[in-house]
Amino acid sequence: MAGAPILIVDDNAANLKLARVLLAADGQDIRTASSAEDALTVLESFHPRLILMDLQLPGIDGLDLVRRLKADPARRDIMLIALTAYAMKADEAKALAAGCDAYLPKPIDPDQFPLLVARHLRRGSP
Repeated sequence: MAGAPILIVDDNAANLKLARVLLAADGQDIRTASSAEDALTVLESFHPRLILMDLQLPGIDGLDLVRRLKADPARRDIMLIALTAYAMKADEAKALAAGCDAYLPKPIDPDQFPLLVARHLRRGSP
């Protein structure tokens, strides 16, 4: 699924760069944000098909941002995938309950990550 608009939200610069490079090399249209507040600014002029959302963010956390986006009629169609390095047993259930469509634990596997994202994009195709 080449060229899908994707927003990656992560406060860890290394994770953000790795995800961006992997998905851009796969032909995706990538924007990034290092906080929920930055993501909201990006979303003023960019409508992604998919947001990869770190759950542990400074300020507004990822789950709160997910809830806000799912409550917004103009943005509720965006597919949301939670990403977190602090995977506890209940984290996946919390992410799904907040409105995430899927959950991927970190660290990002460079070989599998683009394939997993492409699979979710295909699954979410209209």
